[in-house]
Amino acid sequence: QVQLVESGGGLVQAGGSLRLSCAASGRTFSIYSMGWFRHAPGKEREFVAAISWSAGNIYYTNSVKGRFTCSRDNAKNTVYLQMNSLKPEDTAVYYCARKRNTYSSARYDDPAEYEYWGQGTQVTVSS
Repeated sequence: QVQLVESGGGLVQAGGSLRLSCAASGRTFSIYSMGWFRHAPGKEREFVAAISWSAGNIYYTNSVKGRFTCSRDNAKNTVYLQMNSLKPEDTAVYYCARKRNTYSSARYDDPAEYEYWGQGTQVTVSS
């Protein structure tokens, strides 16, 4: 069983930064693409970013391009989401997830393509 544990959320003023981390258990982390999603109250779950197993491909939703950076350290079984220039509309619970299939980043923005999910970490951006 794979466990994903997010950390790094919190309360920050608009324009500030946070760095989310997602630590994964297991020895096969390096062969799976990983994704970040967020869920704000009253809204549907939204794709934020994804990174391929080798970090050769990184994808972002348009609203975070240029502000968020997704990275991974396979030696530490950890994926990161650096969030800069935060806006109140970024307020949400952020989840990391592991792709269902190995060596695949197909349909990276589809939650159904992810098999394991973390418990989420709250990010609140005040105006």
